[in-house]
Amino acid sequence: MNQAIQLSATVAIEQCDQRLDQTIAELFDEYSRSRLKEWILAGYVKVDGKVVTKARVKVLGEEFIEIDAVVEVEERHKAEDIPLDIVYEDDHILVINKPAGLVVHPGAGNPSGTVLNALLHHCPEIDSVPRAGIVHRLDKDTTGLMVVAKSIPAQTKLVAMIQKRHITREYEAIAIGQMTAGGKIEAPIGRHPTKRTHMAVDSEGKEAITRYRIAEKFRAHTRLRLRLETGRTHQIRVHMSYMRHALLGDPVYGGRPKPIKGSSSELVAAMRDFKRQALHAIKLQLEHPITGELMRWQAPVPQDMLDMAELLRQDTLDNQ
Repeated sequence: MNQAIQLSATVAIEQCDQRLDQTIAELFDEYSRSRLKEWILAGYVKVDGKVVTKARVKVLGEEFIEIDAVVEVEERHKAEDIPLDIVYEDDHILVINKPAGLVVHPGAGNPSGTVLNALLHHCPEIDSVPRAGIVHRLDKDTTGLMVVAKSIPAQTKLVAMIQKRHITREYEAIAIGQMTAGGKIEAPIGRHPTKRTHMAVDSEGKEAITRYRIAEKFRAHTRLRLRLETGRTHQIRVHMSYMRHALLGDPVYGGRPKPIKGSSSELVAAMRDFKRQALHAIKLQLEHPITGELMRWQAPVPQDMLDMAELLRQDTLDNQ
């Protein structure tokens, strides 16, 4: 089912001599400028009752603008009854706590069984929002908090907030090796030159900034709190590997776990069986895209990471 969008407003005197696309972008700032321009070109915009299809037309002030648009629903993905751990929900946004093993968006090798398919089942109206409202992702085996837009205005604002770094995303992780102090990693990230599904630090890549602090030191590992300033693919995993402190269990950037001399058989087995990167999106903070209310959520650290931290803690005590 397609979604009808009906908007109207009067041009302010102060907007005299502006282009039409600039004017409606100011009047209806809950929608992106590119989308509004598409609506002009498609004939969905009227000025004083007449359809205008040229974005460059100048306004004089006090014209009455009407938009009667239709957002076409993407039919490519199917709704699937997949349980979601919903932390918060209202008419405009949804916050979920994603488990390990759940892919966020359908792609090669994962045509279904994703967060997107689950969202389409949970709230069918989200099919009118680009990418079913998904504005940022977590890797398949990374757990934790994700915000999703349920309306186009919320999606437009959330995307802008991410680009302007106005959303706080904090992570809990366990890294290999004992780190001595927190800091900031500024290292651009791009596609790996030979492994096309991997990312790597690359001087020609996109800006990537990760801040981190030490939460707990173990004998040969470190529990960290990290904060993303940018959101590149695999950013934390790539940055920590670049620092030579890859995340415990990371099958792509960490390599095979090496037994540590003096470790108990229980710890050795647990490390061998820990098949995912020890990374959890623990905290999310943002201003609500519609109401402006400051909101924050926390998701408890999953049991597999808690159990691993306890084994590393005991190992540290045993080898003092």
